[in-house]
Amino acid sequence: MNRRIHPVSRSIAVSAAIVLLAAACGQGPATPATAPTPGAASAGGLTIGFKSIDPPTKGDNEVEAVVTQDGKPVTDATVAATFRMPAMPSMNMPEMHSSATLEHQGAGRYVGTGALVMNGTWNVTVTVSRGDAELGSSRFTLLAK
Repeated sequence: MNRRIHPVSRSIAVSAAIVLLAAACGQGPATPATAPTPGAASAGGLTIGFKSIDPPTKGDNEVEAVVTQDGKPVTDATVAATFRMPAMPSMNMPEMHSSATLEHQGAGRYVGTGALVMNGTWNVTVTVSRGDAELGSSRFTLLAK
């Protein structure tokens, strides 16, 4: 028995396969660039929020982290953001990364400029420390377009 697949059904099946493949490769939806991103609470009730001030693009991007501990702003910490794009061996591209120190602006809000050398999905780790002691860190994702 010879069956033909309807063109619309074929399009739906191909689209579903692409979505499943992207999810399996870890290319899930990126964190919205302009919406605050809640951080994961860590030991001691530390919470880190992170966002890009404007939609992320290739080049310099102003970013913001909001740091609280037990609901109160942390105003005396050192806050740094590390931006990483994983290596893409199939495209002969090594891992890329850059770092930015964020300056306190008041009320636990830290702002700085991070460099993204190309468009794509960037993994961001925001680290909060006081002196030599790391208070905590959280991971986020930016999609530069």
